[in-house]
Amino acid sequence: MQLTDGADLAKLGHSVTIFEALHKPGGVLMYRIPEFRLPKTIVEREIDKLTTLGVEIKTNHVIGRTFTVDELFGELGFEALFIGTGAGLPHFPSIPGVNLVGVYSANEYLTRSNLMKAYRFPEHDTPIVRGRNVAVIGGGNTAMDSVRTALRLGAEHAYLIYRRSRDEMPARAEEAEHAEEEGVELMLLAAPVELLGDERARVRAIRCVRMELGAPDKSGRRSPIPIAGSEFDVDVDMVVFAVGAGANPLIRSTTPDLPVTRWGYIIADQETGATQKPGVFAGGDIVTGGATVISAMGAGRRAARAIHAFLERPRADSRSATDAL
Repeated sequence: MQLTDGADLAKLGHSVTIFEALHKPGGVLMYRIPEFRLPKTIVEREIDKLTTLGVEIKTNHVIGRTFTVDELFGELGFEALFIGTGAGLPHFPSIPGVNLVGVYSANEYLTRSNLMKAYRFPEHDTPIVRGRNVAVIGGGNTAMDSVRTALRLGAEHAYLIYRRSRDEMPARAEEAEHAEEEGVELMLLAAPVELLGDERARVRAIRCVRMELGAPDKSGRRSPIPIAGSEFDVDVDMVVFAVGAGANPLIRSTTPDLPVTRWGYIIADQETGATQKPGVFAGGDIVTGGATVISAMGAGRRAARAIHAFLERPRADSRSATDAL
């Protein structure tokens, strides 16, 4: 986690720079986790502590585009680099209609809501559809965040469509309970097969098929099987897909000597965060795939100790590190 390892390295006496792709620092704490679960004032206080320690934060810097990894080492003179870019490349199912107006990934939906303060609507507005009838596809914590956000943005009906039963839902039990208490309508054992649009190419309905559970899959959960002839339509004017995300290819495409897995995640030592490219460390979702903030913070803290040891090795007389996002 960039805030964690940035602070640790600064306390160890290193010069630290954090590169943030968006216009506000804080990563997923700022732009993905909703205000009702993590007030932004708390994140801002942590960021203020960083700057007090002397950490420099540069926003609107997309590593791989603004600077490549090699340019950070060469032209800018950094001697160690931590990559904590997460896994925010959205996944969409291969069904008709996903390009209709009013269809979002959970990543975009939550980011727009958080960075543009839509959670303070109508004090703040945001260029995102405020649907009256919203369907969120998925059963994880991100899906819960999205559907509860839809209610806070004024939805009259907020549906959570999940292809398995409540027992297989990966979201924390309390998240599902809170969602139902707030008025979220769970549509379990159902999966979308098509999004239907109107004459202006705006989504007007979602066509789903009912599912039944078969034998367990590789994860141990029972596999959902479509029930033939069970299709049904739900009138909606917005759809949010929260069905997983992957690694953005920007850094790996501009750093050919940085080994990655076949899914595009950076290969790094789990204890130190060290990659096979000298001086480059990585941690969090960009290494493990989607996980928790706590897990990413732990990876950042372990990497900070390893970076300190790397910078203090006998041949180096340097005290410069960077934490790139």
